[in-house]
Amino acid sequence: MAPPYMGPAWLDLVRRLGRSRGFTLLELMIVVAIVAILAAIAYPTYISYVTKTRRNAASACLSEYSNYMERYYTTNLRYDQDTSGTANTLTPGMLDCSADSQTGTYYSYSFAKTPALSQSTYKILATPQGVQATRDTTCGVLGIDQSGQRYYQTTSTDTAGLATCWQH
Repeated sequence: MAPPYMGPAWLDLVRRLGRSRGFTLLELMIVVAIVAILAAIAYPTYISYVTKTRRNAASACLSEYSNYMERYYTTNLRYDQDTSGTANTLTPGMLDCSADSQTGTYYSYSFAKTPALSQSTYKILATPQGVQATRDTTCGVLGIDQSGQRYYQTTSTDTAGLATCWQH
């Protein structure tokens, strides 16, 4: 009598296991389609998140510039120049937050031309540049003035837009 593991059922099982190695082309194509759908959803969401994060960093940097201007005023009793008459200027990387390693690659910071920097007023702008300018069409240029009024796209009256663009 032959052992039970040598019977026809055993041989059939061995044959089926030998044929069932690997995946069919249809199974692989289904997996590729699922991964493509997930990537098509995830990538735009990721890009949107990165854009908002950079905008939030720029608004925080504007707040730092505003704090700098208030310290400058406390020392010199005016915003536009120091006590020796030297003009106050914003230079790239002046504060650490505007360095290229922080937000300087994606935003440039400057005083607004109107209203011009004066003894009692200022308005600082963060202008998106490069890829940030093409992605952040909702908010665009951010600004803050001496009274703490915040701006985006040169408006300060759209409270819903300000809440979106200046969220911390």
